[in-house]
Amino acid sequence: MKRISRRSFFKAGTTAALAGILGFKSAPAQARAFSGYAHSKAVLVDLTRCIGCRSCEAACNKEQGLPAPATPFTDQSVFADTGHLGHRRPDDKAYTVVDRTDSPLADHPLFRKIQCNHCLEPSCLTACFVNAYTKTAQGAVIYDPSVCVGCRTCMVACPFSIPAFRYDSALHPRIMKCQFCYETRLQYDRPPACVEACPRDALTFGERESLLRIARHRIRTRPDEYVNHIYGEHEAGGTSWLYLSPVPFAEAGFDTTVPTEPIINYVKDFLAIVPMVLTIWPALFAGFHLLARRNRVHPDSADTEISDE
Repeated sequence: MKRISRRSFFKAGTTAALAGILGFKSAPAQARAFSGYAHSKAVLVDLTRCIGCRSCEAACNKEQGLPAPATPFTDQSVFADTGHLGHRRPDDKAYTVVDRTDSPLADHPLFRKIQCNHCLEPSCLTACFVNAYTKTAQGAVIYDPSVCVGCRTCMVACPFSIPAFRYDSALHPRIMKCQFCYETRLQYDRPPACVEACPRDALTFGERESLLRIARHRIRTRPDEYVNHIYGEHEAGGTSWLYLSPVPFAEAGFDTTVPTEPIINYVKDFLAIVPMVLTIWPALFAGFHLLARRNRVHPDSADTEISDE
């Protein structure tokens, strides 16, 4: 009968765990006060001007090389049966969508553009233990699929539930979300494709601080047209996409429960152990697997037992 000492048993598991840790360096979750880069870019969305034409969707689709939608961009049937809070969301085939909300406080349907809000302090970035996300000085939160392992922690961390996962490629996990047209436009100080395509000037591109001044001016000079709030100025610590609305934002389909403090401040202790869970435990079980394989090599392994040596 072959005997395996307890010391050897745990040594194998620990060695595998250490190998996993050393071979897979993670980024510790850290919360810090960050008000954004100076002169970073943003977009102001005015819900009083959007007519739901979906020109922004078509422009995004073309700019990013996304597949054609099942329903053509000119087909308004996508807004059917939207109800009080709408129903459309970005997914792995659409970085942005326009959603319709029928509020009893408005005398006409409200349309809002939905995409990654490019938070000033992104929870997706801090939650990612392989550093697949970067917050650029221009304001964009961009994603590098070459290092992504498909853990989808960013999807859980996002306060706006924006990142989508491409499930049709098991060997190449990838998060799909708006990149703020960073590669083709933003880094060259050009507005995103969706902004250029808007025929109603519902989208205004510029420096975030300048857009906040524009938004406050509209609220101050036309108080009967806008509620006195800029969504995104403080939500989740502040975002690069800002919104004005003629009705309370809850009536326009926005999540008004998002706190003003960065989400990461609430979950930093939990996220700090995510890298350990994702590296130590799989590696430890790998050690168990190696022991099992070792036992199968010996014909008498059926009688193998663990001693206390």
